[in-house]
Amino acid sequence: MAQVSEPTEVREATHPLEPPSPDELVAACELLRSAQSLGDDVRISSAGLAEPPKETLRSFTPGDAIDRRVKIITYQRHTRAVHEAIVSLTRGEVDEWKPVDGVQPPLMLEEYLALADQVKADPRYQEAMAKRGVFDLEHIQTDPWPAGWFGSELDATGRRLCRAMSFVRSAPDDNGYAYPVENLVAFVDYDTGEIVELVDDGVVPIPPTSGRYDAATIGETTTLREQAPLEITQPDGPGFTLDGNLLSWQNWRMRVSVVPYEGLVLHEIGWDDGTRVRPILHRAALAEMVVPYGSTMTNHWWKNAFDAGEIGLGKLLNSLTLGCDCKGEITYMDAHLTDEDGGAMTVENAVCIHEEDFGLLWKHWDFVSDTTESRRSRRLVVSSIATVGNYEYAFYWYFYLDGTIEHEVKMTGIVQTQAVPPGETAEQAVMIAPQLAAPHHQHLFCYRLDFDVDGEANTVTEVDVVALPDGDDNPFHNAFDTVRTPLTSEQRARRDTDPGRSRTWVIANPSVRNGVGEPVAYKLIPGYTPTMLAGEQSAIRKRATFATHNLWVTPYDPDEIHAAGDYPYQHAGGDGLPRWTEADRPTTDTDVVVWHTFGATHISRPEDWPIMPVERVGFTLKPYGFFDRNPSLDLAPEPGHCHD
Repeated sequence: MAQVSEPTEVREATHPLEPPSPDELVAACELLRSAQSLGDDVRISSAGLAEPPKETLRSFTPGDAIDRRVKIITYQRHTRAVHEAIVSLTRGEVDEWKPVDGVQPPLMLEEYLALADQVKADPRYQEAMAKRGVFDLEHIQTDPWPAGWFGSELDATGRRLCRAMSFVRSAPDDNGYAYPVENLVAFVDYDTGEIVELVDDGVVPIPPTSGRYDAATIGETTTLREQAPLEITQPDGPGFTLDGNLLSWQNWRMRVSVVPYEGLVLHEIGWDDGTRVRPILHRAALAEMVVPYGSTMTNHWWKNAFDAGEIGLGKLLNSLTLGCDCKGEITYMDAHLTDEDGGAMTVENAVCIHEEDFGLLWKHWDFVSDTTESRRSRRLVVSSIATVGNYEYAFYWYFYLDGTIEHEVKMTGIVQTQAVPPGETAEQAVMIAPQLAAPHHQHLFCYRLDFDVDGEANTVTEVDVVALPDGDDNPFHNAFDTVRTPLTSEQRARRDTDPGRSRTWVIANPSVRNGVGEPVAYKLIPGYTPTMLAGEQSAIRKRATFATHNLWVTPYDPDEIHAAGDYPYQHAGGDGLPRWTEADRPTTDTDVVVWHTFGATHISRPEDWPIMPVERVGFTLKPYGFFDRNPSLDLAPEPGHCHD
């Protein structure tokens, strides 16, 4: 361990899961630089809380001393070296400093910002653009894409690469995606700033139609529709409290954080029954996402972005705006991160927390007594939005009064575009405007759900609903029942959805029984669940194997967090879930982690242009014997005309 003379003064934290403050992050980076004598060429890829193991959290009681530790990932350009460090601010020590060989850290913001100038300075690129009639490069938009890994000679060099795509803007506020520069791809070495290869497969005319969507432009040709005012007020304030990062609402308790890799993370989700908080999920977060494209064209066949592991969703979060991104009585949380120098970088209002009316919760009219009882539903919403290049991903956790949890991803932004020669149509794409197409692609999200349903000893069971065969047990030919299959090991737990069987997965605690003698449990109900369409021999299938199944189950391991491994950038594949589950570890009556993949196969349409209306995907977690009866019976009736 490296020792710095005196422990760094840190703020008083009240819980081990409280995110580091800006001062703490800066202090941790400075302590590491000093202890390891790191020069300016060593960049801070990310810095965030070194999450304590479960045993530490189990034994923690308010008032206990807390060791404030920060995990830092560094990258040294001239040696291409990646290191991981754990820094204790409390003790002023570097607890860990270890190299991670053969990997690349995620794209860094400084690399993104420098890319356009690097590409446009190359004479070969200037000549290629001149062939296309573009001589003024001032407003050229240059988008970086992860280079992927395809076993090429360039891949074998170990260079830190990206592929640069170009779009022509007439002004800084234009929509460049209306004017893609087709058949031109620049391979850029991030470390040297040079184009190491320029692929030019011939000129395709730049499409002619504007893609502007701002109100001022649309209002020039169309009368903008007004809407009647819709106000959401809570005169007594919101019904939740936020103490540090501890969020409490009705019976729900949880901790809310933002981390550089996954973005929004929820910890210690539980239900307070008045005597104790019953645990449900220890940690719930996006474990990885991949966007594979299904086109064979020069600009698109290689597009396979891991938006979490190759870029980092935490650094891409938006500052949310009242009335636009969130509406109502809003409480915000800031996200504290670092830049590549180790300086503080704060995204203000990165997380939005509010309540929403959600219609009917339950109701019955008793025709005998002519009486009605009804209750309205309400939900707590915890959300964040990340902009990743052309797309926006909005992540929403919903918590309901009846114990239900939902997660929803809302996808919007601008589709990737392809220039098409006049008079032609595009293959593996949809025409969305004259000479403009949108290539087919998928958005596949994998969530890591670390269940602790009333304790850590849980079992996952697959539940199918099937028709019973004709016979003495089914004399009227109408019977159906459930078939339950325990997922006893990792390889047996590689599962896919089956809508024809209404397939769900139940996560139960066999050692805790409910009022009817059954194990307490939660049920995972899938939503839209495509899997990877790329073929068995494709590079992306090897790199994003998590997306080939809708469900994986592993025993808890604090180091197994990311579905494609910790460093997917330019990785050949095989890491993460496929590597871990080869051991075929047992998964019954133990601390299980459920990995659920869902998403959308996006075959675009003209209505997605020039900006895409929200498309929703997600999943639901419902109590399945976790309670002895409807847990919302104790809700008071709504005042007013419904219950006078």
